[in-house]
Amino acid sequence: RDPGGEGQAVKVLTPAKLSPEEIALVRGRVIYEDAAVLVLDKPAGLSSQGGRIAANTLDDMLWAFAKQGHARPRLIHRLDRDTSGVILTAKTKPAAGFLGKALMAKRFRKTYLAVLAAAPDPKGGVIDVALRRDSIGREVSMKPCASDHPEAEAALTRYRTLAHNDVAALVELSPETGRMHQLRAHLASIGRPILGDPRYGGALMLGGQPVPRLMLHAARLRFPHPDGGDKHVEAPIPADMAALIAAAGLPEQTAPLAVRPA
Repeated sequence: RDPGGEGQAVKVLTPAKLSPEEIALVRGRVIYEDAAVLVLDKPAGLSSQGGRIAANTLDDMLWAFAKQGHARPRLIHRLDRDTSGVILTAKTKPAAGFLGKALMAKRFRKTYLAVLAAAPDPKGGVIDVALRRDSIGREVSMKPCASDHPEAEAALTRYRTLAHNDVAALVELSPETGRMHQLRAHLASIGRPILGDPRYGGALMLGGQPVPRLMLHAARLRFPHPDGGDKHVEAPIPADMAALIAAAGLPEQTAPLAVRPA
């Protein structure tokens, strides 16, 4: 798929059919935009690309930004369906090439927030545990494994606990690698699965209240901009996650981002 050149018309795929509500939704999630990039705040419940559900994905909805005779912006990375937050797209072919190479060279700095049922022990550190893919039917998950396993993928996550009490903990996560389900599998591997993540053992209730979904949010992204320098973007904490943090009695000042209205 070619996202188009700078100012040059190209052959494009057939645009997805979007409803007025879908167009309004995706246009309302723009965090930052310039001539080269478009940064969005993906809502939980929306597949980034290639979802199994017969509904438009975020990739499909990017047609809402396509200009006549040009392709839509191209996703540079993905987020799990139930993970919210910052996601980066490129508006031109040169920008897509530049950002793709920067991602492969590990020049992106991603920061996530997660809510757990208890603080990790120790409260900060590094999880350096190799992962391998494990498939059961159509369900794919990541399992910890020895680093010399033939299917092992090296994975490293830095973390620190921002706040905790007897009910829950708010943890900041910084993945150094980009493996599938890395944060979810790594936290499960130390006995602290993310709330709302039954695939990896996360509880669906907290203090007698239901956990609405996977409590994982891509809060910040720093990346090299195609035009030079670094760009830093943030996505506000979703209202459902903020409500759970508040219900758990965690101090409000430990949540370092604004809250997106429901």
